Amino acid sequence: MQHPPAFLDDIGRLAVEAGRAILEVYHTDFSVDHKADKSPLTLADMRSHRIIADGLQAAYPDIPVLSEEGKSVSYAVRKDWDRFWLVDPLDGTKEFIKRNDDFTVNIALICNHVPILGVVYVPALDDLYLADVQKGCYRNFRGTKTQLKIPVQMPETALRVVQSRSHPSDELETFIQRLPATQSILRGSSLKFCAVAAGEADLYPRLGPTWEWDTAAGHAVVLAAGGVVVDLDGNPLCYNKETLLNGPFLAAPSREFLQEIHAIAR
Repeated sequence: MQHPPAFLDDIGRLAVEAGRAILEVYHTDFSVDHKADKSPLTLADMRSHRIIADGLQAAYPDIPVLSEEGKSVSYAVRKDWDRFWLVDPLDGTKEFIKRNDDFTVNIALICNHVPILGVVYVPALDDLYLADVQKGCYRNFRGTKTQLKIPVQMPETALRVVQSRSHPSDELETFIQRLPATQSILRGSSLKFCAVAAGEADLYPRLGPTWEWDTAAGHAVVLAAGGVVVDLDGNPLCYNKETLLNGPFLAAPSREFLQEIHAIAR
């Protein structure tokens, strides 16, 4: 059986440590604050951020960290970064607040604007995805490690489309209606990427805005498992842009798969 590289295991352990801190808050009567953009913020977000930021800075002092909950870094500074950690300490805070277990810890290593490593940990399920884009994607579910493989052919039954639990839109519904007969799967956080990587879904279309820290680790998971994450023109998502917002994108098993189902729609 193949196993993830030791370096990736170390990052995975850091994500698990942060996940345990998140669960400590999850099982309490926690309060919810709101940031300037009105997105929710909890003690779990901040505890996870602190564990990950401190751990990465201690282990890799030469690699800067950009975290959703950290201090903002101006583009004038980060434009010269050739590699950096991109972190979402608690992806799916809305799912965390709803207590539906669909929240994750996301850590990615970005090199020259693309993710090369990614870790996604699902604290409530003890489910860990370890992705090295060059060496493969591994899943450790409650202690069991198996290398992920994703389907690259049109499914024989309904096309399985995974979409957000908390961010529905009329535009997305119109897009989905243009596809062949579909089966809809609802997931929160970066679990939508993981569903594609694990072969549990065939397509993840996201037409609304996301932040780079929302997608980087999940992007790495899909790439390492053999899939693609592209914009509606077929270009890979790019990281460390002047604005950290992403445009619409599609995650799927392969470019050929996207062409076969005519999934790229304007």
